[in-house]
Amino acid sequence: MYITPSMGAMRRVYLSLGSNLGDRAAYLRQALEMLARLPGTWVVAASSMIETPPWGKTDQPAFLNMAAAIDTPLMPEELLAATRKIENALDRQRTEHWGPRTLDIDLLVFEGEARDTPALKLPHPYLTERRFVLAPLAEIAPDLVVRGKTVSAWLQSLEA
Repeated sequence: MYITPSMGAMRRVYLSLGSNLGDRAAYLRQALEMLARLPGTWVVAASSMIETPPWGKTDQPAFLNMAAAIDTPLMPEELLAATRKIENALDRQRTEHWGPRTLDIDLLVFEGEARDTPALKLPHPYLTERRFVLAPLAEIAPDLVVRGKTVSAWLQSLEA
């Protein structure tokens, strides 16, 4: 593996992926393949796909959601730009906030990084409130600590 001088050290990043239009499972599989082709990036874990009702805007088809862990030398803003390109390549249309989409990739947790900018918030601001994010993430990283609690503890708090 060749890492260019501008790239940083490898860090673990947790992602949420969702789709509710077209061949949802195919879009999620394609997204994982495209993530694995990013410079120096490896997909190290992927959860199962779970079907979930829409969140926020509820008058749309059900989603397939999953979580993935990648190791990457990319910086958070570079990875965000790369995930946007993947979404666009897989026909993502940004016409309506929380609306239907072929693919959505959210950066959840980026090892060693925190952000609070208009473009990027890390950890993801809704991570601890969304069962459709926490359940798949708990499959691959139950002991990951986010905001002082493990992912599995956050999930349990939603189920209580």
